[in-house]
Amino acid sequence: MVVATLAQGLTGFAFVLVLLGLAGLFQLAPVTDLANVATTLAVLGAAAMLRTSLRHVDRTAYREAVAGSAPGVLAGVLLLQWLSANVMTVLGVLLGVTIFACAITMLRPGNVLPVRSSGIWFGGFGLLSGVLGGLFSAGGPPLVYHFYRQPMAMEALRATLVAALTTMSVMRIVVVLATGQFSLLALKMILLAAPAVLGTSWLLRRYPPRWRRETVLRIVCVLLLATGVSIAASALLGR
Repeated sequence: MVVATLAQGLTGFAFVLVLLGLAGLFQLAPVTDLANVATTLAVLGAAAMLRTSLRHVDRTAYREAVAGSAPGVLAGVLLLQWLSANVMTVLGVLLGVTIFACAITMLRPGNVLPVRSSGIWFGGFGLLSGVLGGLFSAGGPPLVYHFYRQPMAMEALRATLVAALTTMSVMRIVVVLATGQFSLLALKMILLAAPAVLGTSWLLRRYPPRWRRETVLRIVCVLLLATGVSIAASALLGR
């Protein structure tokens, strides 16, 4: 939790990916429970940010992205439920590949487009983000990649992105609760993790490190690449 929170604070993303990657690599808890923990903590963290930035949200982009992500979240949660019950090897490989692909995406950001994308593109990336969010609570990278290519004011871009991803996380929690997949173990982990997350976040605000964001980003992405490969290989080898 501390490492994941440090990565989030220093890069602006990667909390879920680092948490799932490291905890999955060392098999600290089932993937389904880890995803529920990551989703809940992400919502709690984003709520404080949205209190001051909600007025900057681009409502059109928000509606288009959320409309696409809604069916994706449902499909992702149901797919995770089926895979965890029937094909654990595929679930492990899929988690490893997802982490690897997300790291590659964040290492290779796209150029800003000359004109804003249509609603179909926002909905399409929202759908992909929803599926990954439903599966592993890792829906950020597709929308981050798409939003940062749009010719939007940075304040509006960030506020809209946070609002869309938070809404997606809330939808995931609702679906998980409705399908009975939120376990007591996940609740215990959330209660145990909250002090570490809040304490680390406070330290980062109080004593911000002087590391360059680009350097930290590369370190985190290399960590994710290695973790993704290791998780996929361990699943294939049955370890």
